[in-house]
Amino acid sequence: MNALHTVVWFLVAIAILVVVHELGHYLAARLAGVKVLRFSIGFGKPLWSRRVGADGTEWVISALPFGGYVKMLDAREGAVAPAEAHRSFDQASVWRRMGIVVAGPLANFLLAILLYWAVFLHGVPAIRPVLGAPPADTPAAAAGLVAGDEVARVDETAVQSFQDLRLALLRAGVAKDAVTLVLKNGRRVTLDTRIFKSANLEHDPLAALGITRFDPPVPPVIGQVVADSVAARAGLKAGDRVVAVDGNAIASWQDLVRQVREAPERRLELTVLRGGATLAVRVTPQAVDEQGRRVGKIGAAPRVDEATLAALVTEVKYGPLDAALAGVKKTWEMSAFTLEMMGRMVLGQVSWKNLSGPLTIADFAGQSASLGWLSFIGFLALVSVSLGVLNLLPVPLLDGGHLLYHIAELVTGRPVPERVMELGNRIGMALLFLLMGLALYNDLQRLISG
Repeated sequence: MNALHTVVWFLVAIAILVVVHELGHYLAARLAGVKVLRFSIGFGKPLWSRRVGADGTEWVISALPFGGYVKMLDAREGAVAPAEAHRSFDQASVWRRMGIVVAGPLANFLLAILLYWAVFLHGVPAIRPVLGAPPADTPAAAAGLVAGDEVARVDETAVQSFQDLRLALLRAGVAKDAVTLVLKNGRRVTLDTRIFKSANLEHDPLAALGITRFDPPVPPVIGQVVADSVAARAGLKAGDRVVAVDGNAIASWQDLVRQVREAPERRLELTVLRGGATLAVRVTPQAVDEQGRRVGKIGAAPRVDEATLAALVTEVKYGPLDAALAGVKKTWEMSAFTLEMMGRMVLGQVSWKNLSGPLTIADFAGQSASLGWLSFIGFLALVSVSLGVLNLLPVPLLDGGHLLYHIAELVTGRPVPERVMELGNRIGMALLFLLMGLALYNDLQRLISG
């Protein structure tokens, strides 16, 4: 993917999320009667600034785009004129200060609800939760699941798409819980998830359970060739029908994929039919790491019959009110799942390899933008939820840490000593730098491994 495209959409995503978060703090401060001195998008040296309003609030765009801040009048940070003392943050009641602190993460949750509402109102194309044939010796096979089974519910949670099914099984798998799958035909099966692997959830952790998406038999006809791929360089074209690989007959696209995956960096001879002529095309599949295993890929996609595809596709769509309720429910579920995953990382039940940093987020921003506006706002909603949850963690320097100070003041009846806050901020800064370093390390590992 074009690097400039990725960077631009990453900056767009960050700008939207930061503006919304800081706007929450800003509006809450204004409602609480606290004077706002500066609203900054980014940190560091100001690149652009303008003073607006009766208070002369300085609106700033700064050099480092990774965040932002709202600076309020505060006697602890500088002299305050007696006439404005009542508008100082430190003089506001503890309840008002708590409201200002909470407003940032709350704005992120409200943004997520709004974005999910728009997605559900428009309608989301999705793959129906139809299962493929489970490999032998997997929990899905032991449960008696077969190709073509369609899941209606996981325990008491209704699933409308394979994505819904994936999320429900991820939650159960991380917790190592057995789940009951209720199929469309009314059959109920119990799936044991204790074999679930949570080392790297970005790949396909459901494969260990034997849960795969149903792929109907597709003829081995190339529908699309990725530019500058192995297939493109070998001269393969859309419409080519592959009838054999190294002399072995190919009956379906799945057969072709299987042969290619098993031959990373090994030359294959494809027998291809093109316009009535038979051609011999030699390709050397590119080696790609997939869950610790090297597999081959050539960069070609099949031609799929539209009627076959339509039978597997559904649309998740609601009216205005139901879409709003679905947005609230989705935001709640993703918030709970994010918090649960963070907790399990701390307890060592989920690998820290699942922690993502700016490079991974930038990559996802670029990919989602390439897939269209619907995909991009879905990505924005997910990151907005994560940002809201992260900021509410009781870590000094984050909103949750400030909220903890205010709760302590509410309980004790006096402000937390500045020395305690200073020490807490140092610990918080060290912890955040450690997490950022780990996230960046994971990003680089993903980048190196492809």
